[in-house]
Amino acid sequence: MARIAVCTAQVPFVSGGAERHAAGLVRELGKAGHEVELVQLPWKWYPRRQILLSAMSWRLLDLSESDGKSIDLVIPMKFPSYVVSHPNKVVWLIHQFRQAYDRFGTAGSDFDAGPEDTRWRELIAATDETALSEARKIFTNAENTAQRLARWNGIKAEALYHPPPLAGRYRFEGLEPFALIAGRLDPWKRVDLAIEAAAAGGWKLVVAGRGPDLERLSGVASRTGASVDFLGGVSDEDLISLYARAGVVVFPPADEDYGYIALEAFLSRKPVVTCTDSGGPLEFVSEGETGRVVAPEAAQIASAVKELLGDSKASARMGETGYDRVRDITWENVVTKLLAAGGID
Repeated sequence: MARIAVCTAQVPFVSGGAERHAAGLVRELGKAGHEVELVQLPWKWYPRRQILLSAMSWRLLDLSESDGKSIDLVIPMKFPSYVVSHPNKVVWLIHQFRQAYDRFGTAGSDFDAGPEDTRWRELIAATDETALSEARKIFTNAENTAQRLARWNGIKAEALYHPPPLAGRYRFEGLEPFALIAGRLDPWKRVDLAIEAAAAGGWKLVVAGRGPDLERLSGVASRTGASVDFLGGVSDEDLISLYARAGVVVFPPADEDYGYIALEAFLSRKPVVTCTDSGGPLEFVSEGETGRVVAPEAAQIASAVKELLGDSKASARMGETGYDRVRDITWENVVTKLLAAGGID
């Protein structure tokens, strides 16, 4: 039995896929017979200096031992937790601080392209490169994340997929005439595209989730006259039921790291409509095979969803193909690879 510390940063009072991901890893390592602890530090990215202070906090931690007993392995998961120092560090990267990388100087980041923010960006990149180069092995949650790491930092990593939190509970209960969009309501999830598409296509959209973009999205629905049900946060069983009954799942984010939604849809045997620039979902959604891949335009999404809602045979076929594509993504494989990388039997 090994003693393992799973490390991650968390914004207090905010919880989402990353937190469920970390909790899942702790659970599964425990099932494998190891002693596991989740180590979290609060994450704050403003003012600018707080970013590096947060990284320094991780660097100053001594996770070599606890209560006189050695910690055999640390598995950091997202910035800046992987700055932690340990002789046996295996990183399973969810994402870096994207505001300093691919979102730098865009509407998705509060970093502009001026000299001051450029210097902060350089410091963050140098921190990443130093900390990640210390790892015995780097895995990422998706190929998209690995490609970003290679592009921006010149560091190679291996994609290691894991199942969504409720794997084993998803089911199929038919194809009802509505489209589902689920998850946290943030601007980069582009739920507004789905709402505008629902208005243009004349089909019903159900939105399950909460987040900071809710008020704006409600305004979009009112302005367009779309038929939208905002359910807010729903229970696990209600979410499973929505996936089980939906005719199609819409998932149009901008360059998603991984994205549970596509896997949740496929495990429920439902087709997915996503976009050509959606990132992680494109590792699973194939045009005409497991769903539709269209331009990030409301009219394109509207047409694709309308076609699938009107053709139950095609939707059922795509859903089954999607299920076959993701059914073998297991926690057992994740645990085996992480432990092997850390030299633990």
